[in-house]
Amino acid sequence: MLKELVIAIQAYFRAHDFIQRHKLWKWILIPGFIYALLFSGGIYLFWTTTGDFLDWLFNVVGIKRWLDAMNNSFLNFLFIFGTIIFQLILMFFYFSLFKYLFLIVGSPVFAYLSEKVESIIEGKEYPISLQQLLNDIVRAVRLALRNTLWQTVYTISILLFSLIPVVGWISPLVAFMVECYYYGFSMMDYSAERHKLSPSQSIEFIGQRKGLAIGNGMVFYLMHLIPFLGWVLAPAYAVIAATLSLYHQNDEP
Repeated sequence: MLKELVIAIQAYFRAHDFIQRHKLWKWILIPGFIYALLFSGGIYLFWTTTGDFLDWLFNVVGIKRWLDAMNNSFLNFLFIFGTIIFQLILMFFYFSLFKYLFLIVGSPVFAYLSEKVESIIEGKEYPISLQQLLNDIVRAVRLALRNTLWQTVYTISILLFSLIPVVGWISPLVAFMVECYYYGFSMMDYSAERHKLSPSQSIEFIGQRKGLAIGNGMVFYLMHLIPFLGWVLAPAYAVIAATLSLYHQNDEP
């Protein structure tokens, strides 16, 4: 898996060179600006409303009254730290839902980008048809719903785990790794679909290459640490890097 992680990370640098060499910027910047605007607005609304929701929830269940009655600084520290952990996990969950919505809406562009990269590498053109476009959208919706269901199950489990003092503090890292895998999965599936793999075959194929998926998603999320510019570039870079990373494998999809 470590080798696959390295390949996935290196693929982002190769993607940057690939975009420059083949002048693909218009397919990067237009969807990227839309994504960045939606993401920044969504994160702001989520973070502000989540804080109010957690305050209301803790008041309803009586945790704050209990802490005031205990008047213990260590318990207060655990509560504050646990609240931050809980809010981070909820943010990952929001990010997951937002990501799938954008993947559904942007699936035609992402499918085209993945196809364009492969056509340049192999020196051949793939025919573009309305039927294929519709198939890509339907497949993206089906896989997005499937992955949303599984991530919801994992997120609930991780949220419960986060309630365990001290041990539960690693739960944001677990949530981050799960999120990275499923995003990378979505990016790699465009290549799997183009090579006529069914959804079940794609799940098996990518499951055998977890390092590529996790590495792809990891760099995607780390790019969000660069305000706005990283948000603009992250989605398209991810799909191009995912396509390029598969060409480092001995057995292509």
